[in-house]
Amino acid sequence: MIRLEKRPQASQAFSWAAPILAVLATMFFGGLLFAALGKDPLASIETIFWEPLFGDFAFYYRPQLLIKGAPLVLIAIGLSLGFKAGIWNIGAEGQYIMGAIFGAATGLAFYPTESFMIFPLMILAGALGGWIWAMIPALLKVKFGTNEILVSLMLVYVAEQFLSSMALGLLKNPEGFGFPGSRNLQQYASAHNAELIAGSGMHWGVVAAFVAVIFAYVLLARHRLGFAIRVTGEAPRAAKFSGVNPTRLVLFCMGMSGLLAGLAGMFEVAGPAGQITIDFNVGYGFTAIIVAFLGRLHPIGILLAGGLMALTYIGGDIAQSQLGLPAAAIQVFQGMLLFFLLAFDLFTNYRLRIGRAEVA
Repeated sequence: MIRLEKRPQASQAFSWAAPILAVLATMFFGGLLFAALGKDPLASIETIFWEPLFGDFAFYYRPQLLIKGAPLVLIAIGLSLGFKAGIWNIGAEGQYIMGAIFGAATGLAFYPTESFMIFPLMILAGALGGWIWAMIPALLKVKFGTNEILVSLMLVYVAEQFLSSMALGLLKNPEGFGFPGSRNLQQYASAHNAELIAGSGMHWGVVAAFVAVIFAYVLLARHRLGFAIRVTGEAPRAAKFSGVNPTRLVLFCMGMSGLLAGLAGMFEVAGPAGQITIDFNVGYGFTAIIVAFLGRLHPIGILLAGGLMALTYIGGDIAQSQLGLPAAAIQVFQGMLLFFLLAFDLFTNYRLRIGRAEVA
């Protein structure tokens, strides 16, 4: 008989080994998936993980790691603060969208004025947009006890409809011949999030991601608020007796995650994406949940996990173009990471036992 037996205390070794095992399991079962689709599994895995880093066109793909990884890291850092405290913001995708809308709207409001103040104002507006959208479930939770998971998730769909409305209405390019979408911010110098070093992929969003990692590390390791976050997640009753204010904690964690998601959206719309469109959002807010847990909710781990997930994005695009893999297969492959991570996480607190259970 095979059974699960609860460990006396959580295994720290298995906690850190779980992400590695999850990646290996994803590669193995992902290879089986690709084989079932009639593709060479080894060639598919090599294309996803090797080509972007060491292939013939790696000089082009490597900068894309920063471009793809920055929004994932920014959003995941914000989410991790709440997750550590047991506050579950699942609506970062909506906050990312609202940050992009607020940022783009601010920049376009000044068009065609040229000023060095426009881009900083867009940054503030993007952060505000994400923060406002996150405060809706936060305030509902602290005032009425609603479930932040459901409210934040439902607000994603509201944000998507608002995005469509902006692309077809208020922010629609008046010189766009009737096509949906805003003006291209890449062609408006004062509002463009340009590369800081040409060809490097380094833009202000990447800088913000590194700053967020440092901020989160210092907060969690050195600040009293970080202690409150950690103790609330690990021992809620102890947190209560130590004087932690749960209302303030919810507002801070939800607000910070929304702010960082909004920044990610703003940097994306002003840089790589360039404009508000109906399909602007590509799922970064949901993928960042995988990044947060793959990085063990640790800032450095999230930085590494963001790079890995960016690698699967880029490698997946290469596999689609070179090997003909369907986009859905790549999405399933990415989803496997979270599935196997959750599966292996089970063994952090439980161990497998084979044999008959002892009778008390």
